Amino acid sequence: MNKRMRAAASAGGAAALTAGLGSLVYPLFFRHWCLTWGARPEEVSRKLPGDELLADAGIVTTRAVTIDAPPAAIWPWLVQMGSGRGGVYTYDWIENLFGLDIHSTRRVLPQFQEVKAGDEFPLGPGRPAVRVAVLDPGRTFTLRFADGNWVWIFALFAEGRRTRLISRNRIASAGSWPARLFTMLVMEPGSLIMERKMLLGIKERAEALVREQAA
Repeated sequence: MNKRMRAAASAGGAAALTAGLGSLVYPLFFRHWCLTWGARPEEVSRKLPGDELLADAGIVTTRAVTIDAPPAAIWPWLVQMGSGRGGVYTYDWIENLFGLDIHSTRRVLPQFQEVKAGDEFPLGPGRPAVRVAVLDPGRTFTLRFADGNWVWIFALFAEGRRTRLISRNRIASAGSWPARLFTMLVMEPGSLIMERKMLLGIKERAEALVREQAA
């Protein structure tokens, strides 16, 4: 075996070892935190409007943030989300690597505030649409993806002058075990990075809106 072949074999072995260790360490020590970042135990177990739309989901994430603003200052940022709309308040450059045409605004856009149950928004150019499945103004905004494999719930719970914003994703399991392993080890941590940024982006915008209205 020449040096090049030995180097390739060594690299392959290292990659296999890393994947093997990750498949053991992540589920045991980090997965629960990753799937429930910011959420309280009672929020993780709470039933939300739209859970029944994908009751047998293979992956359920429940993440949350406290916002120093009433639900009325948060709601406008939720209903204007989407490609070609208000964006998703996360890392736009990452979203746009996948051709989603996301441009997150820092303004409430009046033209996107009138939303009804059954309305559809594009996920991105040439991508499937998402449909508004549950609309309870100031409380619940639930989206269902066209293929039925993903339900995304936003719920607002007032706590005095603050609000808890809960974001729950219900996603159907991938088919093959390599796909399920990739989803668990790559997509789940990746979703936390993006969703944490989104939740904090909504928090920042809603709190700024309250300050602006009070000035």
